Amino acid sequence: MKILKLNSIDKLYFGHEEISRVLGISLKSSMVSANRYVKKGMLVRIKRNIYVLKEKWKILGREEKYVLANLIQVPSYISLMTALGYYEITTQIQRDFIESVAVKRTKDVEVEEAIFNYTKISSGLYFGYKKENVFFIATPEKAFLDALYLKSLGRYSFDMDSIDFSKFDVIEVKRLVKKYPIKTQKLLEQNGYI
Repeated sequence: MKILKLNSIDKLYFGHEEISRVLGISLKSSMVSANRYVKKGMLVRIKRNIYVLKEKWKILGREEKYVLANLIQVPSYISLMTALGYYEITTQIQRDFIESVAVKRTKDVEVEEAIFNYTKISSGLYFGYKKENVFFIATPEKAFLDALYLKSLGRYSFDMDSIDFSKFDVIEVKRLVKKYPIKTQKLLEQNGYI
């Protein structure tokens, strides 16, 4: 079977161009083949022109899924409880529910059993992330403040008891929170979170 040749692709994900090259078919034929392989359950479509082999998808680690999360909605970065879980700051972690912050729109994208959740924030608050290995993720303090900001707007809820506040840089939290609306600053102050 031709699809077995795709196993030679040593990348996390690939597109029509790679399918065309490996199978020795035209670009147009690779688009048809990709659709056929998705319907047969041999490929997983992440988004238009981004595919992962089904067998590879089954064994993906969380960091590989974070890379895909960054690709599904551009720009975006991993944040909220997902980032805090990555840093081992919270015990409130949902399996196969990956939260990101974005400037375009709020949406959920379901890929197989995983949910990629994107929450829109103001472009003025789109900062405080870094490239970790090959994906973009909020710093611990920024992930917490993103969650607190959305909570202050009534758009997010989380269990404060699940967070280990000793792992935050308090000075960094105080510095960053000044960039957030007063409502968020007051919520931080009122509850004595830090």
